[in-house]
Amino acid sequence: MPGEHSGTVALAFSGGLDTTVCVSLLKEEYGFDEVIGVTVDVGQPDYEFEEAEETAEALDVEQFVVDAREDFADLCLRAVKANADYQGYPLGTALARPVIAKSILEVAEEQGCSAVAHGCTGKGNDQLRFEAIWRDSELDVIAPVRELGLTREWENEYAKEQGLPVEGGDGGRYSIDTNLWSRSIEGSELEDPSTIPEDDIYKWTENPSGKEAELVEIEFEDGVPVALEGEDLGAVELIEQLNSQAGSHGVGRTDMMEDRMLGLKVRENYEHPAATVLLTAHEALEGLVLTQEERAFKEQIDQQWSEKGYQGLIDAPIVDALEGFIDETQTRVNGTVTVKLEGGHCRPVSRESDYAVYSESAASFDESDVTGGITQQDATGVAKYHGFQSRLAKKVTEDLKAKQAATDGGQEE
Repeated sequence: MPGEHSGTVALAFSGGLDTTVCVSLLKEEYGFDEVIGVTVDVGQPDYEFEEAEETAEALDVEQFVVDAREDFADLCLRAVKANADYQGYPLGTALARPVIAKSILEVAEEQGCSAVAHGCTGKGNDQLRFEAIWRDSELDVIAPVRELGLTREWENEYAKEQGLPVEGGDGGRYSIDTNLWSRSIEGSELEDPSTIPEDDIYKWTENPSGKEAELVEIEFEDGVPVALEGEDLGAVELIEQLNSQAGSHGVGRTDMMEDRMLGLKVRENYEHPAATVLLTAHEALEGLVLTQEERAFKEQIDQQWSEKGYQGLIDAPIVDALEGFIDETQTRVNGTVTVKLEGGHCRPVSRESDYAVYSESAASFDESDVTGGITQQDATGVAKYHGFQSRLAKKVTEDLKAKQAATDGGQEE
């Protein structure tokens, strides 16, 4: 709590409003002798790093920048294998937080810090995701915004009074989080669910009106996307290229009411072009190569993986177990999927795989027989049995009702 600390604290540092205010508060209110800022690169735009560097210099804070793009991209592709989403949108911020938290903890321990700190509010999810990692260490965990009950209005006023440099996303109007996989926008008038957002809140996705449709072929190996249009690409480059391509068609916008872990319902706006395309394509390929039973059971596994991903508990033992099943199914998720980008939508229009659980002749209406000696007439017996138990149950119930009615009628006479 405030006033009880000393030594050096490592702060998750973005250079935005929250973390800029936290630098001053950690010294003045908490008593730390020094604050170091740790900025973790998970795919943010260059200008964010430039602003963070300028802010760190203005605050006389030593800044450490950690490149974790590859680690984060690998986690995003693990999420693709699990078809991971939360209430209909691809996980982005949720997946980035554990990667960021681990990087900050490593720097803090290397620099001999006595504590780690974040600028998360006490109403959100990120505090839980950061601290799930940090509380496994010997360092103190400090959360000034939560512990002091700060509001963004108070922070803005405090920053003005203290002369602090602030770049909080649109001058602090919105709370914006950007990484390789997604971009989230919240706060200000967007907190009113009835407000229709202006198009200028979006940076990755364009208005798709009038743009000609585009086809994109994606190749998968063991459930992981490895190439676009036949060109092999690393994870980071592949995601960045798809963000640009799909974003130009307006693909990947979500405006939703999200249920947070603490039970609060919040209005969120997201952009996630590459994630939308890759998840769509992957699920289409699974539909071609996995059996009906595998697909049905994997939906349950994917849901559990997504829940843990949303909670920031991607290292939990259950995730290892879930991925054991997922990885086994993915050994056959090899092939290509072509998706069509048009009018803000992405849909699969073609899929090919040597592992396809599909016979064109068996399914064709132009072929008389099915396959392996199975004829159409063989389905007659199946059709007779299909629904038999339901029909029987319905008949038994109707017969009993008729019998009861007859008995009641006889008693009345």
